[in-house]
Amino acid sequence: MTGEELLNQIRTRGRFSLRQELLLIIKLATPSILAQISTILMFYIDAAMVGSLGAAASAAVGLMSSSLWLLGGLCAANAMGFAVQVAHCIGAGDEAGARQVMRQSYAITLGTAGCLALVSALLSPYLPAFLGGDPLIRHDAFLYFLILALALPCMQLNFLSGAMLRCSGNMKVPSMLNMLMCLLDVIFNFLFIFESRSISCAGVMLYLPGLGLGVVGAALGTAAAELCTCLLMTWFAAFKSKSLKLTQDKGSFLPSVKTVRKAFKISLPIAGQHVAITLAQIVTTIIVAPLGIAAIAAHSFAITVESLCYMPGNGLSEAATTLVGQSIGARRPRLTLSFARICTSLGMIVLGAGGVMLYFLSPYVMHIMTPDPKVQQLAVDVLRIEAFAEPLFGASIVAYGVFVGAGQTLLPSVLNFASMWGIRLTTAALLAPHYGLYGVWIAMAVELSLRGVFFLVLLLNQRWLKKHDFSRETPQPESGNKTD
Repeated sequence: MTGEELLNQIRTRGRFSLRQELLLIIKLATPSILAQISTILMFYIDAAMVGSLGAAASAAVGLMSSSLWLLGGLCAANAMGFAVQVAHCIGAGDEAGARQVMRQSYAITLGTAGCLALVSALLSPYLPAFLGGDPLIRHDAFLYFLILALALPCMQLNFLSGAMLRCSGNMKVPSMLNMLMCLLDVIFNFLFIFESRSISCAGVMLYLPGLGLGVVGAALGTAAAELCTCLLMTWFAAFKSKSLKLTQDKGSFLPSVKTVRKAFKISLPIAGQHVAITLAQIVTTIIVAPLGIAAIAAHSFAITVESLCYMPGNGLSEAATTLVGQSIGARRPRLTLSFARICTSLGMIVLGAGGVMLYFLSPYVMHIMTPDPKVQQLAVDVLRIEAFAEPLFGASIVAYGVFVGAGQTLLPSVLNFASMWGIRLTTAALLAPHYGLYGVWIAMAVELSLRGVFFLVLLLNQRWLKKHDFSRETPQPESGNKTD
C-alpha cells in the first residue's frame, strides 16, 4: 500500500497490523530524515567554507549560532500551533476546517515574524559583546546575525508551509524543497563568500565568479536560499496540495478567537521551551567564550557534527506528530498509543546507531571541516563524550513530537526547561573552570541522558492521551495484532 492509502486508513477507521504501522512510519519519516541530513550537510559545507577563512571567522559564526537558533525555534513554535490543528482537522475528515486554520495562520505568523525581525535587528549591534565575543570577531558576528535576523519572515513562511504539508501527510514535497535549499545555499555561498578565482579541473582552467564577502557572504547565501525555498513551499501548500489548496473554497484570513486560543495553547509552551533552552545554549556560549577562540570554534564545529546524529530523530519526531495528530483527530486512542511507542523506539535505535558512527567517524569529519589541528582534536574528544548519550536523546526528541501531535506541550516543555537549567548549566558552570570544554560536554551528556529518562516515563504514563475525549469513537472488533 502507498503512504497515502495508509494515511487514509486512519481517517476511514481501517485497521492496522504492526507491519503496516511500521511501513507508514518509515514512509513518512524517510523523506524528512533525508531532508534533515541534507540540511545538516549544508551546515557542514557552510562551516567548512567559513572555516577555510580561519578560526576567527568560524568563531564569529559560532558565537551567534545559539541566538539564531532561538529565533528559529520561535518561528517553528509559531507554526506548530496551527499545524497541529490542521492535523486534527484532517484526521477528523474536516478538510475545509483545515484550510480555514491555514488561512489564519499565514496572517498571524508573518505578522509576529516581522516584529521579531525588527526587534532582533535593533539588538544585533550589542549581542556579540554581550555574549563575550573577542573584539576581533564582533563586527563580523554582528553583520552575520543582522542579515539572518532580517530574513526571519522567509524562515517563518518556510516553517509554516512545510509544517502544513507534513501534518496533512505530505512529507515528500517539504523534504525535497529543503534539500533544494541546501543546494541553493552551497551555490550562493560559493558566489558570496569567496573572491573570483580560477581553478584547474581535469587539466581545464575554470573561472569561478565571487564577491569575496567572507562571513557576510555566508549569511547572504543562507538568506537567499531561504527566500527561494519559502516561495516554493508556500506555492505547494496553498495552491497544489489536494487537501489544503486554498482555491477550493472561500474563507477569511482574519484570525478567529477560537483558532488563536488553540494555537497559543500549543505554541506558547513550545516557544517558552525554545526560549529557555536557547538562552541556556547562549549561557553555555558565555561559559565557553572565556576558554579561547579554539574552544569556541571547536564547540561550534562539534555541535554542527553532533546534529547529524539527531537530525534523523527530528524526522521521526515529525512523523510522530503527524500520525499522533491525525489519529487523535480520528478518535483512535489505541492506534495513537501504538504509533507513539513505535516511533519513540525507532528514535532510540536510530540515534544509538548514530552515536556509534559519531564516536568512530568524528576524526575524519573534523579533518574536512577545519584545517586547525588543535580545534580538530578538541572537537573530536568532546564528540566522543556526547556519543554515549545519543539513544536517550533520541527518546526525548521523538517523544516530544508525540506530545506536540497530541497538543499536550506544557509539561514536556517544563521538563526540557528544568533539565537544561537545573542540570546542564549548573553542572557545566561547575566543571568548565577545572576541565575546560570537556567539562561543558560532560554536563551536556549527563543532562541529555536524564532528559531521555524523564520523557520515557511521561510517555509510558499515558496522561497525555487520557486528556483527550475519545467517547465518540466507534468501537472496532479486536483481532490478532491489529490496532483499533
